[in-house]
Amino acid sequence: MWWNSVASAAPSYMPPEGTAIAVQYDALYEFLLIASFISTVLVVGGMVAFIIKYRRRSGSDKTAYVTHNHFLEFLWSFIPFCIFMFVFAWGWLVYHRMRTFPDNALEVHVVGKKWDWRFIYKNGKEVVSSLNDKNEKVPAEMVVPVGRPVKLIMSSERISPDIPQNDAPTDRAVIHSFYIPAFRIKQDVVPGRYSAEWFQADKLGEFWVFCAEFCGASHWDMRAKIKVVSNEDFERWIASEGGASLSLADQGKAIYSQKACIGCHTLDGSNSVGPTWKGIWGEMVDTDKGRVKIDEAYIRESILEPNAKIVKGFQPNLMPSFAGQLTDDQIRAVIEFIKTVK
Repeated sequence: MWWNSVASAAPSYMPPEGTAIAVQYDALYEFLLIASFISTVLVVGGMVAFIIKYRRRSGSDKTAYVTHNHFLEFLWSFIPFCIFMFVFAWGWLVYHRMRTFPDNALEVHVVGKKWDWRFIYKNGKEVVSSLNDKNEKVPAEMVVPVGRPVKLIMSSERISPDIPQNDAPTDRAVIHSFYIPAFRIKQDVVPGRYSAEWFQADKLGEFWVFCAEFCGASHWDMRAKIKVVSNEDFERWIASEGGASLSLADQGKAIYSQKACIGCHTLDGSNSVGPTWKGIWGEMVDTDKGRVKIDEAYIRESILEPNAKIVKGFQPNLMPSFAGQLTDDQIRAVIEFIKTVK
């Protein structure tokens, strides 16, 4: 099949199952198919049987007077209700597992743009598409270890983020959708914000990635691959040549000094003009807009729109906006640095 060459116990009408979530997803899907088929047979078959059995046989036939049967009316309402609630609970459990991110997950940044994907690892290693000897596009390949959860932090960017928007009016970030059929996961990648999803591949092999949101003329060619390798092979690959000279966190640390963040945000836990960066990652804080979690979305918003959500105890209108001063890659690096400040 086009989606994968790895053997699987998945139904023939579905892509091979590459994760435990995919197995659970398929089980629910099969139950819905079987339940729908049985319901159709009972309803349509019963209707046809009653039409034949109780058809009018002569012009003098009269319909018998039938009173309510409260027990039957209760059954044909209560039984479907129980089935629907069972399906809802089952679906919620699968969805909850899909959206609960493990704490020890390997984080990989996924950036979508017209019309390609690029993958950035914490050590600064970046994977992009390339051309082969025939000048044919070779899709970008995300390498991940088998049996380890992987969290994808996704964003959409313009083709040329370093060129001012006014100089390239047709170059705009658009909505993409990161879709791995074999893993049964799909998440929209929206301009101006971060989205996330995770998976844990249980099988070695290569799995296709597609964009499931129409994003322009070459939407059809916006493909990538997930290559699942052993843990030993992954460690060798991530340490191999081709990575950046600095990790994302180290790049963020340099920006912290270069852009004068150091003047307002300390790293030792003491507050200054702005909140300290020590140990804030993942914490809940009180702001003038309510309680928020310090995550990728909040940090990005605070960098670009400092007055959007002011932490209580601090004054507004003190931090300048860094919109246009920091690229998406630089903002990503600052966020990774904040994660390391314990």
